[in-house]
Amino acid sequence: MREVVLDTETTGLSVKDGHRIVEIGCIELENFMPTSKRFHCYLNPERKVSEKALEVHGYTDKFLSGKKKFSDVVDDFLSFINETKLIIHNAEFDLSHLNNELELLGKKKIIKTNVVDTLELAREKFPGSQISLDALCKRFRIDNTKRVQHSALIDCELLSKVYVNLIDQKEPKLVFNKSFDENTTIYKKNNYSKKIVKPSSHELDCHKNFLKTELKKNYY
Repeated sequence: MREVVLDTETTGLSVKDGHRIVEIGCIELENFMPTSKRFHCYLNPERKVSEKALEVHGYTDKFLSGKKKFSDVVDDFLSFINETKLIIHNAEFDLSHLNNELELLGKKKIIKTNVVDTLELAREKFPGSQISLDALCKRFRIDNTKRVQHSALIDCELLSKVYVNLIDQKEPKLVFNKSFDENTTIYKKNNYSKKIVKPSSHELDCHKNFLKTELKKNYY
C-alpha cells in the first residue's frame, strides 16, 4: 500500500492575503514504512515572506529568490503524488495553499477525500489534549530535537512516525515466509521454512541427569 506524507512551508497563513508556498516535502510510505523515494524543493514565491513565517521556517527572501517557481516543478510534484493517499498534519492549511498554486496554473485540485489528516486523527484519539506535531512526538517518544525550525522534509520524517503510532501500527507488518528485495523495497515469496531439530533420547537423559545434579548442588 503506497501513501505519501506531505508538508509545506509558506510565506504566511492565508492564501486570501496572497501568500504562497516556499517549500514542499514528500516522503513515500510503502506498507507504513518510509522508502528512499522523496520529493523536495524550495520555491521562489514571487513575493515577500512575512515576519511571522520567517520566524517559523527561517527562509529569507534572498535565499528563495534564486529557487525555482512552482510552475517549474508542478509536473514532477503531481507525478510523485500521483493521486496517492496523502498523509498531512492540519491538511486544511496545506491543501488551501497547494490548491491555490494548482488553480493559478489551471491544474486539477487535490480533493480532500484522498487525504488523511493526522490532526483530525489525533483530535479523535486524544480529545482535549495538545495535538501539535511537537506534542505528538513527545507523546509517542519520537526524537524531534533536530526540529529547531519548521522544515517540510524534517516535518515529514517526524509525521511518518507519528502517523503509524496514531493508527496503532507501531511495527511494520512482516510476512516471515517472504524475502526482501533491497532494490525494489518489495517482499517476494519463496519457500523458506525453519528446520526443527528434536533432541534424541540420549540427549534427554543427559539433560535430566544434569538437572538432578545441579539441584542437589544448589539446594541440599
